[in-house]
Amino acid sequence: MTALDLFSLEGRVALVTGGNGGLGRAMALGLQRAGATVLVTGRNDEKNQAIAAELGGPEFVYELEVRDEAAVAATMAQIVAHWRRLDILVNNAGLTQRVSALELSQADWERVIGGNLTGTFLCAKHAARTMVAQGQGGKIINLGSMYSVFGAPNGVSYASSKTGVLGLTRALAVELGRHRIQVNAILPGWHATEMTQPVQNSPLGDLIRRKTPAGRWGTPADVVGLAIFLASAASDFVTGAAIPVDGGYAVADRLIYE
Repeated sequence: MTALDLFSLEGRVALVTGGNGGLGRAMALGLQRAGATVLVTGRNDEKNQAIAAELGGPEFVYELEVRDEAAVAATMAQIVAHWRRLDILVNNAGLTQRVSALELSQADWERVIGGNLTGTFLCAKHAARTMVAQGQGGKIINLGSMYSVFGAPNGVSYASSKTGVLGLTRALAVELGRHRIQVNAILPGWHATEMTQPVQNSPLGDLIRRKTPAGRWGTPADVVGLAIFLASAASDFVTGAAIPVDGGYAVADRLIYE
């Protein structure tokens, strides 16, 4: 096996939840360029149509509410029936809400926890069942956040959900290792996406740039290399890891740039 073969995803089928925009779209297209057959889920019809055109047709896109276990199970069954296998799951679907903990309703708390943590668990559960039945191992990649390790003002539900993703990743890594399934987490920092649009051109956005050793905000393309690594044979002895992709933001203790 050559060095490049280690990173090849030829013959693999990958599913990226929330793969119709932002980081999810970048990872989906990157995995496809690495050789995988890539499927995505999303709830926005316009975005679903756009990513379908990029991936090759509507058969590569599934509408899915990841908080609905029956829908998750049915989607996994449809994928196996049509594509005959599932080798890689990227749990990217999620949401955020900025509101004070003193004002956050239980319904909104449960909505964010459900989308980011429960949805990740449900997709991992049903994907892992498929991988175990196939008997050929697999890869589960969960999307955490820098707020898996930091506190977030006005973001208690988001930080709690993304911190929970770390515990879920570690527990699944331990339980599924015997089945040759590796489970790891990517922790994106500040990347220029639709979700972060309100911050990008604000004083906070400039402060983020000045504190980041790389000297810039991230782009969706910056997560692609790590996603390919964690999806490929190159990471077969890596499991339970949580890897930041943040330009060094999490390790900087002061402003670096003027």
